[in-house]
Amino acid sequence: MTDSKKTEHTRVNKILLGPIERPVLSWLAAHMPSWVTPDMLTATGFIATIITAGSYILCHRSTAFLWLASFGILLNWFGDSLDGTLARYRKIERPKYGFFIDHTMDGLGEVIFAMGLGLSPFLDFRVALITLVGYMLMANLVYILTYVKGEFRISYLGLGPTEVRLILIITNTFVFFLGNPKIDTKFGIFSIYNVVLVIISVLLYVIYMVVTFTNANALAKSEGGTKK
Repeated sequence: MTDSKKTEHTRVNKILLGPIERPVLSWLAAHMPSWVTPDMLTATGFIATIITAGSYILCHRSTAFLWLASFGILLNWFGDSLDGTLARYRKIERPKYGFFIDHTMDGLGEVIFAMGLGLSPFLDFRVALITLVGYMLMANLVYILTYVKGEFRISYLGLGPTEVRLILIITNTFVFFLGNPKIDTKFGIFSIYNVVLVIISVLLYVIYMVVTFTNANALAKSEGGTKK
């Protein structure tokens, strides 16, 4: 049963891959079998996260598991990106339920993914945790701004979850064919995977601070500044 009230927030997703992703998702929604439901797609995305995390850990046995990890990332995109699209296409949205289930599962999935990647032979576990904290901070900021401004924005600087997934798949492919070469810097020796995750982390923290400051300033002005 769908909710009688519609959500009061506007969804903003201006990602670099949007011109490709949106038509693909629309086509998939239109051709999805009737027995496939949004809840099934949400569950598929979550199971895919577990597959990806397990695959990264199994890379201690063989780097061939990177292909399974990449498949898991692609399957996660399929389930996580299509569930809402399918609900909107069929006009069976349940705004409160959908928002709740989708993002609680996303949070747990992000933890599982970070743990799996951190326990792989490619990445320093501390770097995985630093990246996870940055990702969680951005997710928290998105939810706060959804409440405060009525705008659910999942992309910044043209980057969103889809772009992050693509970066990880490209990195998996690079590492499989060329290994995980290390770079000697004045801060220590970093593998390719560490470098990629450090760059992502820096972007997350910088975007978080800039968006927090600019929105805090705008909200202060809109409410007449600090009351004495």
